[in-house]
Amino acid sequence: MTAADLRERAEEHLRALAGPDARLRDDQWRAIEALVVDRRRALVVQRTGWGKSAVYFVATALLRSQGAGATVIVSPLLALMRNQIAAAERAGIRAHTINSANLEEWDDVRARIVDGQTDVLLVSPERLNNPTFRDDVLPKLAAETGLLVVDEAHCISDWGHDFRPDYRRIRSLLADLPAGIPVLATTATANARVVADVSEQLATGDDEQPLVLRGDLDRDSLHLAVVRLPSNAQRLAWLDDHLRDLDGSGIVYTLTVAQAEAVAAHLRARGSAVASYTGRTEAAERIQAEDDLLANRVKALVATSALGMGFDKPDLGFVVHLGAPQSPIAYYQQVGRAGRGVQRADVLLLPGAEDEDVWRYFASVGFPPKDVVRRTLDVLIESQRPMSVAALEVSVELSRSRLEQMLKVLDVDGAVRRVQGGWIATGQEWVYDEERYQRVDAARRDEQQAMRDYLETEGCRMEFLRRRLDDPGAAPCGRCDNCTGRHWPTEVSAGAVEASKAELRRPGVELEPRVMWPTGLATIGVQLSGRIAAEERVATGRVIGRLSDISWGPRLRATLSEHAGDGPLPDEIYNAAVEVLRTWGWERRPVAVAAVAARSRPTLVTTLGERLATTGRLTWLGALERVDDGDRPVSRTNSAQRVRALHAAFAAAPAQRDFLASTPDAVVLLVDDIVDSGWTMALAGRALRLAGAAEVLPFALALDA
Repeated sequence: MTAADLRERAEEHLRALAGPDARLRDDQWRAIEALVVDRRRALVVQRTGWGKSAVYFVATALLRSQGAGATVIVSPLLALMRNQIAAAERAGIRAHTINSANLEEWDDVRARIVDGQTDVLLVSPERLNNPTFRDDVLPKLAAETGLLVVDEAHCISDWGHDFRPDYRRIRSLLADLPAGIPVLATTATANARVVADVSEQLATGDDEQPLVLRGDLDRDSLHLAVVRLPSNAQRLAWLDDHLRDLDGSGIVYTLTVAQAEAVAAHLRARGSAVASYTGRTEAAERIQAEDDLLANRVKALVATSALGMGFDKPDLGFVVHLGAPQSPIAYYQQVGRAGRGVQRADVLLLPGAEDEDVWRYFASVGFPPKDVVRRTLDVLIESQRPMSVAALEVSVELSRSRLEQMLKVLDVDGAVRRVQGGWIATGQEWVYDEERYQRVDAARRDEQQAMRDYLETEGCRMEFLRRRLDDPGAAPCGRCDNCTGRHWPTEVSAGAVEASKAELRRPGVELEPRVMWPTGLATIGVQLSGRIAAEERVATGRVIGRLSDISWGPRLRATLSEHAGDGPLPDEIYNAAVEVLRTWGWERRPVAVAAVAARSRPTLVTTLGERLATTGRLTWLGALERVDDGDRPVSRTNSAQRVRALHAAFAAAPAQRDFLASTPDAVVLLVDDIVDSGWTMALAGRALRLAGAAEVLPFALALDA
């Protein structure tokens, strides 16, 4: 078959996929030719909406017609997988997926692969190191695949804005591929450093370098603007007033889950058809939310970065950011969801005073220090058997999520391996690359500064983003607010401002109690396990707000920051505390107030308890006794370590024991400043329950979650 004949066949498949008027771009054909004819490896860096998925679907159809095996696509998000399966079906390509949301379908999908009834298999990067998948399914796929596709390939590189350790496992998959199996990596968001890193990982053992096709990253439908407003009340009111002015339907991004849920709830209460979409949203609700947006049944999804990649709605009319992401590259990745099939899409950024607090939090959870990593390896070596993350965290000073991330990096580096039953040490020598980790941290700080510069620039905003992506064609777009001189109005209606102020003034968040002890406590000398006994457990509590939300968060952070000092509460926050208690709706009213024996803010906590007791005409029991040595640092994130430090740290004072002994069925309000893991409240409350309290109601100013 001549090259002309093959291109015509490719054009036919494209028309089946994208419609009768579709034509291959020159670089689309170059990529397809490299994969199908030359059986090469290629990296395609092109803007969202350019047609990267068309390349691998057309290549799949051509390769399958030549007798090649199924295409394997490593894809990062379920939303992206669902879009890709639907697109493949339109082109007559049989696509299936193996991911965490369809466990019940795995056997059927495997059977279809064996029978040759699958043209495309989509897998999440996490599957690549699932022991069963890695050992039983992956070798067969590697041996029989016709094309390997790595979508959102910037995730491979720890220089990228969205590095995912699971993606580095792709290197092993690449190494196991037979000679001559083509590989395609695609992304819309890779600067020169990331392109070089991904290209190096794609290179074959015979030093053949991948074909790199890098295009113009401008999106002529996108109209970028920054809208600066003086307060969170004004920002929320602006959304309330102006969401209806934006064409079509779109996405409102927030930086945290708490913000997404609060903003969505407020906009719904004000009559806007919106839904929240976060990592905390149940799978079925996510699918429904995606379908509602695709069908324009909602004006917007209020989302976190959980909707950051791969959601495919060509007529998405706008993207609004309530808060600035910490990287211009991440920002470009998210705004790229808009304007793919319409002539104009508005992209608006409403920065907030709390943005940098969120950035600092994310920066604080990077790769752990050398001693923590070495301790993890030592524990695994000493164990001589597989250890689950839950068992391992008993001995390692890390939160479960950070521990899992660290293990994935160590797995890629060959120092540990995931097996049935948990993790084992391989015994392979491993060196802590401190210099590299410091360079990555420096790169993150540079990205944050670039985001500040984006907000302040008087030049073209699209050109700024393209230069951060090392786009050689970067030039003024002529469309953004700075290029045109046309800026979005900052006026908001009095009604919207009053409603948003009322929403932001409304305090109160439920505080779920701890009900299970961490696993493995017996191994560190703490004889607690299983479910916390009902007679030792605290009840569901309350806090004024989350430190990360847009309502009480900024005020609470100002009062509770490490630089704020210790002293009585401002009246505004004390009045909010009273309002939370007034609207609690408890079944049994407390008769007394006690305080956690606070280390960092003892005056604040005790005066809070005293004032609440006076206001509510309750008995003030004072602070619990602190009976630990007072020197050992207490983990804020690792449950097992926290319980070890605190399980014997609190005791009821003599006066408290006397009161509880003389007051049958006493309900006690237990106050503290901040709740993070929940274990301080659980263990301090347990001390009161053991001393005779019939119920303990936890109350704190803030939830650090």
